[in-house]
Amino acid sequence: MKKLWISIARLFGWRFIYPDENTVQRLRHCVLVEAPHTSIYDFLLGAASVWEMDLNGRFFIKKEFFVFPLRRFLRRCGAMPIDRGNRSNHMVEKAIETLNKENDITLIITPEGTRKKVKRWKRGFYEIALQANVPIAVTYINYRTKVMGVGPLIEPSGDFNADMLKILDFYDDVSPRNAEGWDLELLKSTYRKNKE
Repeated sequence: MKKLWISIARLFGWRFIYPDENTVQRLRHCVLVEAPHTSIYDFLLGAASVWEMDLNGRFFIKKEFFVFPLRRFLRRCGAMPIDRGNRSNHMVEKAIETLNKENDITLIITPEGTRKKVKRWKRGFYEIALQANVPIAVTYINYRTKVMGVGPLIEPSGDFNADMLKILDFYDDVSPRNAEGWDLELLKSTYRKNKE
């Protein structure tokens, strides 16, 4: 199924550009950020890129999706159920525990938390990487060029606003599927203000 998914993406003209083997090895134990997230297609293409690199990708998804006949398929794709309606779902703690227990796991997170425009990212991805002592891999899906891949690996410094500006600077030349769902300058201005 994974090979078929990758082939379909290629058939539609998408190209995968990946880093050297040393970097791919580091991706095997990291928090992987998928952005911009403005369409369901981002998930489908992101899955293809993770499988192309043969990573053991895991991601959280609303527990409501874990019903027959989707349950088995989602588990095979790396999904982990989460109660998103429960503020005390301990998602960050669960993710840190998972990364600390397993050395071959790429935790995939869409930090916008929605496909609508936001002025800040949810901070959980950063806390997970910081506390689990793993890098943050910045990935992209550029709809203008039909290219996707991995950008820089950021080692969280503990200065969230400074690190966020580094991450967001990478997206200057990345075009999302739905432009109305992505405002890079709005995001940057939030973290610049917080940094002052």
